[in-house]
Amino acid sequence: MASRTGRGRGIVALLALATVCGCTVQTTDGDGQPRSPVRIDVPGSAPPSTKADAPSGDADGGDRGDGGDDDGRGGRSDEDSGADDKPSAPPAPEPAPVVLWSRGDTGRDVRELQARLRQVAWLFDGPTGTYDDLTERAVRGFQGKRGLPRTGETDTVTWQRLLRMTREPGTWDLYLMGGQPAAAPDPRCLTGRALCINKSSRTLRWMVDGRTVMTVPVRFGSQYTPTREGVFRVYWKSRHHVSTLYDAPMPYAMFFSGGQAVHYSSDFAARGYAGASHGCVNVRDETAIAEMFARVRNGDKVVVHW
Repeated sequence: MASRTGRGRGIVALLALATVCGCTVQTTDGDGQPRSPVRIDVPGSAPPSTKADAPSGDADGGDRGDGGDDDGRGGRSDEDSGADDKPSAPPAPEPAPVVLWSRGDTGRDVRELQARLRQVAWLFDGPTGTYDDLTERAVRGFQGKRGLPRTGETDTVTWQRLLRMTREPGTWDLYLMGGQPAAAPDPRCLTGRALCINKSSRTLRWMVDGRTVMTVPVRFGSQYTPTREGVFRVYWKSRHHVSTLYDAPMPYAMFFSGGQAVHYSSDFAARGYAGASHGCVNVRDETAIAEMFARVRNGDKVVVHW
């Protein structure tokens, strides 16, 4: 009886020890053979997983689509969840070229366009300051040579391409064939009848009693044969004059200083300011010089000034 009581106490002690340590106790029967193990779980310990290889997360082992805890510590961020894999928006289409000038436009900008087209040998006349059929044809040819739409209109793409190929035109590139504004008349021209000739603006005003009757572009002599400056008088008119010194025609000649005269020049009409006279005052507009020749009288004043 005592032995059984001692055995019982021993088993109780082992159970108490297992309760404290949380381990599995092997017991034996009376013959010393091992019995089935007794599992004793320590209170507070986590139960073993029933799926040894299941990842943490939902019970089905899948990742949570809500990113885990609200504070962001337990789940995947939006950056990790494949947000960058979404297709990006297509790039915005290039804006259509804006038309700057087209047929019928006029002004200083059209002159610059024409001057630049002359530099690349697509235009030979002008600049006139008017976007005419010749300018349209030149622009169309320039565009076609460079693979641009052959519209004949100068748009932003055509203009930028032309800018890169040319230099900034000077004043007399813009007004190669005339058309420049006249400078203010010299005070000496404001009385009587006067041919008021300004070397700075390269213009001639035919004036009567301070009123401008007609204005035309003019050309002067070169640095080797300069046109003289000062106040003179018309002393001789010759409708079909031919220069004996240069054997050159000088129609509608109005002489004012030695062999220097105001007259029509076919070379000025053809080449503009690309050339020069031998000292005379050249007029390129034959209709205008013919009318002026009919009005000017011998003795009328001629003022040549800067």
